[in-house]
Amino acid sequence: MPTPSTPATAPGRIVAVVVTFNRLSLLQGLLARLRRTPELAEIVVVDNASTDGTGEWLAGQEGVHSVTLSENRGGAGGFHEGMRVGLESGADLLWLMDDDGMPDDDCLPRLLEHHGDLDFWGPVVVDQADADRLVFPIRLPGGTTVVHDLADVRAAATDGRIDEIVIPFNGVLVTRDLAERIGLPRAEFFIWGDDHEYRLRAEKAGARIATVVDATVRHPSVGSLGTPMMFGRTTYNHSPSDLKHYCMSRNNVVNLRTYRGSLHVVAFIVKTAWFYAFTRPSPQRLRLSAQGIAAGLRNDFTGHGRFLR
Repeated sequence: MPTPSTPATAPGRIVAVVVTFNRLSLLQGLLARLRRTPELAEIVVVDNASTDGTGEWLAGQEGVHSVTLSENRGGAGGFHEGMRVGLESGADLLWLMDDDGMPDDDCLPRLLEHHGDLDFWGPVVVDQADADRLVFPIRLPGGTTVVHDLADVRAAATDGRIDEIVIPFNGVLVTRDLAERIGLPRAEFFIWGDDHEYRLRAEKAGARIATVVDATVRHPSVGSLGTPMMFGRTTYNHSPSDLKHYCMSRNNVVNLRTYRGSLHVVAFIVKTAWFYAFTRPSPQRLRLSAQGIAAGLRNDFTGHGRFLR
């Protein structure tokens, strides 16, 4: 296998795309890290109309292409804009990440060992307080097994990677060819499901997808993803945020209908109704879920705006 300093094929121009919102201290640490990455030709930062001084700080930074949006467009809108800017600047590879992840020093070189073999690939994302645990668990291809420990991921790998799975947009690489074939992330999704939709779109287009198990991004813990329900037989992605839940309900319906079919939409509706009727009873959440699901069924992407006022 090639060493990190000698990837299999020349990667060309690599542009990092970072999306940020009101996390200036995290952004400052991440940019300091990216500036120590010699493989990068450019760093693009999209500021989602932050109110904590991020835009003003970025304006004074040399060597950073900053884009401050006039309104908060969420992660989906931020990556849509950042990828567009990166491609217009001549990027051959886009390295995508949020402001709260921190790539290890050798993350990008290890990813580049697989350049030429893949179209959409990324690192494992581990808990910054416990590097042996994944922040975002991985469902192994070909079954229902979900792994939470880094050791289990590495044990399941072949030639240093697990094909057919990637966790966007946390340090992932996307080739220019793939972005031109499938387009940009759906900005109207705002948050929750936009990254999954992009992976599904890439998969449908026949993209070569993988997680490189010895490339690492460290990320704050997000708690346990998936609340047990139906007597422990399955889980539900419950969020205390009404904004996130509304977008999840809406966008999940759109993704399921587009890529899986109507029966999967019905199953999701039943699962949601069960969760907020029996697992965590909440008439308010049932109403909110119904609103999000209805918006998804009619392709209405305007409703999340009321949560931003």
